[in-house]
This record gives sequence, C-alpha cells and structure tokens, in this order.
Amino acid sequence: MATIAEFSIPATEFALRETLERRPNMVFEVDRVVANATDSVVPYVTATQGEFEGLTSLLETDETVEEVELLADTEEECLYRMEWTQEARIVGYMVVEQGATVENATAKNGQWYLRVLFPEREGLQAVDEYARESGYSLNLTQIYGIDAREQARFELTDEQRDALVMAVENGYYQVPRDVSQEDLADELDISHQALSERLRRGTENMAKDALRIEEDTTAD
Repeated sequence: MATIAEFSIPATEFALRETLERRPNMVFEVDRVVANATDSVVPYVTATQGEFEGLTSLLETDETVEEVELLADTEEECLYRMEWTQEARIVGYMVVEQGATVENATAKNGQWYLRVLFPEREGLQAVDEYARESGYSLNLTQIYGIDAREQARFELTDEQRDALVMAVENGYYQVPRDVSQEDLADELDISHQALSERLRRGTENMAKDALRIEEDTTAD
C-alpha cells in the first residue's frame, strides 16, 4: 500500500550544511530530484528569502555539493541544478533502492523537511533501518495514506476539509454564489459562525502553502 511519510533531518547531517550555516535566513526548496545511484543525487533547488549576493560562490565551496549550476535568478529567487555528495545518499537510497518519490524537500532554520511517497510501506521501514546504520538523525514526524495527501499538505483538520469540500461542491465559490453560508451551515448541522471559521482557516492554510508564506512568530 502506498504511504506518504514526512521526515526532518538536521542540516548538519545533510546537504548544504555549510551554506545554511553562513546564510541562516535562506530557504532552499527542492523542485525535482534525479538519482541514478544511491550516492549520486542531482536535485533542482530554488533558493529564496535570503541574501543572494555571493550565494553561488558559497555553494561552490560547500563540501556537500559536488557540482552546482545557476539556471535562473531573479530578485526573489535563484534556481540551481546541483549534484550532492555522499551526505545526501539517504535520498538516493529512497529513490533508487525503494522506488520512492520525493514530493517535497525544504531546508530552513537548520533543518531539512522531506515529504516522500513510498509505493510500499516496507520501503519506509527499510529507510528507517538505513538511516540508523548510516548515522542519520532521521525524525519521522507523520505517516498517512495517499488519499490524505492534500489534507496533510495544507494542514487541514477533518472539519475544515469537509466544510471546504461541501462549499466547492455546492457552488459557494461561484460568482454569483449558488449557496449561502447559512445553507451550508444547516447542511453540516453547525452554526454559521463555526462554518465561517472553518472556511476562513482552511482557505488561509491553503493560500499560505500556495504562496509559500510562513507564520510570523515574533511578538508584536
């Protein structure tokens, strides 16, 4: 049975560790991973939210990067093609040995966060064993079935998802609307206020994911 797992790995044990130490505000997101062998991982990586000046030079001297090529750059992001060294071999093991697909890999705040689709549950167990044997501090944070991918991705509660699905199916987001919030609330047997809160929070979570907006946790 296909399984999706989410992991975190300290950047000190994984790829781009030196670059992340020198540019702690930078966020790296893997757009695509190519792996022809366990020890040969070639990702396409987008860099955002940091100082871009001199970034390519930093990546070229990073011991976890075998090769790096700048493919595109704008004022807001840089896109690179890289080849990672042995430090990232656990990703190669997932892709080559277990047939997994890396759906998302993001580095920020000293950690790498990975969401990986395994065609079989046994592949997840094999990766856990491989991580222990290879000295990775691989932290498994969540496991879910493929049918729950979108709900987990957007951090939706069951109630928020149900409300959003009903709203879409009944034309709430059409212009003009085919149904009112009052009617949807009656259908769900909840108050108008509860429905409004579920729709607002669910929509907010999906918008933040789509626009890559992070919560501001600093105090006012």
